[in-house]
Amino acid sequence: MNLFEELANNPGITKALPEAVADTLLMVGVSGFFTLLIGLPLGIFLHTSAPGGLRPMPVTNRILSDIIVNITRSIPFAILMVILIPFSRLVTGSSIGPLAACVPLSIGTIPFFARLVETSLRDVAGGKIDAALVMGSTRMQVIRKVLMPEALPGLVAALTTTLVTLVGYSAMAGIIGGGGLGRLAYNYGVQRFDTAVMVVTIVIIVAIVQIIQLAGDFAARRVDHRSAAGTTRRRRRPSRAAAPAVPAADAPAAEAPATDDARTRV
Repeated sequence: MNLFEELANNPGITKALPEAVADTLLMVGVSGFFTLLIGLPLGIFLHTSAPGGLRPMPVTNRILSDIIVNITRSIPFAILMVILIPFSRLVTGSSIGPLAACVPLSIGTIPFFARLVETSLRDVAGGKIDAALVMGSTRMQVIRKVLMPEALPGLVAALTTTLVTLVGYSAMAGIIGGGGLGRLAYNYGVQRFDTAVMVVTIVIIVAIVQIIQLAGDFAARRVDHRSAAGTTRRRRRPSRAAAPAVPAADAPAAEAPATDDARTRV
C-alpha cells in the first residue's frame, strides 16, 4: 500500500479533515471581521488621542493604551481563552466549538491589530496633516482623506499579519475545544500517534498562511499609490538620445586643415 492509498483510507483525512478546515476558516473569518470592525477605530483613536495628535486626550489614551491594550496583549492566548470561557458561553450559548472560540480569538487579536494600526498611522508625514488643517479640513476629514489613504498600505499589511496570527491562534483554540485543524492534529496526531494526519494538517496550515500572506502583499502593492506613481514615472521617462558617432573616415579630413596651417607657418 503506497502513501496515497494510505491517506485515502485514513478516516482522519477523508472524514474529519474537511470539517476541520471549514471550522478553521470559520474561526479566522469571523474573528478577522470583528477584529477589523473594532480594532481599526480603536487604533485610530489611540493615534489621534495621543499627545500631539489631532485630538489629544492624555488620560483616556493612557487608560486604553497602557491598561486595556497592553494588559490584554501580555496575557498568553491559551490562558486568555480559559479565562473567557464563561463570557464565551454567555455570548454564544456554548463554551466549545468554533463559534465559541471566535470570542477569545477576537478579544485576543483586537488589541494586537489596534497597535499595528496606530503604528501605521504614526508613519504618515506630519506635513500633510498640517497642510490639510491649514486648508480648513476638519479632524474627521483629515482622518478620512489624509491619514487613511496615506497609511492604507500599512493597514493592509497589518491586517495580513493579524490574519496570519489568527491562523496560529485557531490551532491553539482547537486544543482547548474550539475545533478546527488544531483539534484534528491533537486528536489524531498526538493521542493516536497518526503521523500522516499530523503532516497533512501542518501542510494545510502552511498553505493557508501562504495564501493569506501572498494576497495581503498583492493588495498592499495595489493600494500603495507611492510605488505606483514611481513605477509610472520610470516607465514614462524618455530615454536619452545617443550622440551620433563621428565616422572614422572623417577624422583625418578634420585634421588635414590643421596640418596644412602648420606647414604654412613653417
